[in-house]
This record gives sequence, C-alpha cells and structure tokens, in this order.
Amino acid sequence: MEDYSVKGLIPWLYYNDLPRAMKFYEEVMGFEMVVDQGWSKIYKIRDGAYLGLVDGEKGYHKASDTKPVIICINVHDADAWYQRLVAKGVEIERQPQESERLKIKVFMLKDPEGYVLEIQESLPGALSI
Repeated sequence: MEDYSVKGLIPWLYYNDLPRAMKFYEEVMGFEMVVDQGWSKIYKIRDGAYLGLVDGEKGYHKASDTKPVIICINVHDADAWYQRLVAKGVEIERQPQESERLKIKVFMLKDPEGYVLEIQESLPGALSI
C-alpha cells in the first residue's frame, strides 16, 4: 500500500456560540488550541488527532440543532476522566459502564451545544483502538 502521508484527522463541529464551545474544550476538556483561523479553531487532542470548532454563521455548514455524530475519545483511564469532568461540574449523560461484548469502559456527556462526547477506555481484548 502506498504511503499517502496522512498527517492527521480533523472533524469539524459547527457552533452558534463559538466562544462558549472554545471555553468548554479548553477549560473542561483540557485541549490546546493549535491553530486560530479566526472563525474556526483547531484543537489538538493528541498527535494526529484534532478537533475543529467553527462559527456556524461562517463555515461551510451552518450550526444545527441536529447532531448526528458522536466524538469518541479513547483514553487510558475512563474513571480518571469521569472524576475530573464531574469535579468540573459536567453533567454526565450516561454513567460509566463496561461493555462485556466490546471490552470497553465508556461514559457519555454533551458539549455546550449538544454534541455527544463518548469517553472510552479499551479493556484487554477490546474491539476498539
């Protein structure tokens, strides 16, 4: 297979209130903004994994109440993430639970405009990354 030199992946999320979303991803999630394009921002989650936030009035798409996507963030310790987010006052949509079939521990929350974030830890034998 040829090496097409993919450097990373950036899913773009569209917001009515970009500053509010920025505050959430910086202060609550702890992500660092690495590129400021004015009406869009790129946050580094880890090497090669980024999240783009866009002003819904200026981007390719418009902000919408329908959010048919889940941003899954695979972590080393879901319990530590859960404790950290609860301590920051985040409302957890789905409490931590283990999936015997998938061999993962997972919980879910929503960002300020309703995008679902799934915090997932792979357990031994996981059907995930």
